[in-house]
Amino acid sequence: MIILKTKEQIGKMRAAGRLLAACHQEIARRLRPGLTTWEIDQFVETYLTAHGATPEQKGYHGYPYATCASVNDVICHGFPRKEALKEGDIVTIDMVVNLDGWLADSAWSYGVGAISDEASRLLLTTKEALYRGIAKAVACNRIGDVAHEIETYAESLGYSVVRDFIGHGIGTSMHEAPEVPHYGPPGRGPKLRPGMVFTIEPMLNVGSFRTKVDADGWTARTVDGSLSAQFEHTLAITDEGTVILTEL
Repeated sequence: MIILKTKEQIGKMRAAGRLLAACHQEIARRLRPGLTTWEIDQFVETYLTAHGATPEQKGYHGYPYATCASVNDVICHGFPRKEALKEGDIVTIDMVVNLDGWLADSAWSYGVGAISDEASRLLLTTKEALYRGIAKAVACNRIGDVAHEIETYAESLGYSVVRDFIGHGIGTSMHEAPEVPHYGPPGRGPKLRPGMVFTIEPMLNVGSFRTKVDADGWTARTVDGSLSAQFEHTLAITDEGTVILTEL
């Protein structure tokens, strides 16, 4: 069942989203070769606590960290590590912020220092795919219209779209209806209407869309070792239009 949010509830999620966006901005300022994703994770937890929020991921089904930190061929759900990031790496930091019981979710992929042309194109394409999807996320369109726009754009440039991990509704729980895939035909799925709040979070790979999961049960990688990137926003459908909740 899709839970429609009131204007007041969306406002609370907007506050959580602004805090999340500000945290990503701070990560971008700090990111450099030699930094570890474990240090990023520690920073995020401290930052959120100082602003009266908590990292919703920590403890979710036993997940032990405040963030997911996915480097190079890791698609998502990577564990923060104490190994230093290197010049040319790409890293995705994904977090869910709980502020006064309401959640916001956003992932961002970053280049570490100078990155390759291949990595740079992947980041630009993935970010553009997200915003093209958001442009289709308007009242009376369907989830499938969002998915189809992302898939056709990404594949037109030679990238594959991950199937195993998709967007989702969000509110006081991290995962609610509807499911939001990033591939498939248009005109399918639930019709978008005011009060719906959900994430769009395309993950694009340079190679195959297929995934494999490490022995830790969380870390998902590309099967062929190719680079992967992800950009994600939480957005709300309102009577005034679509609002991105996880930007400043």
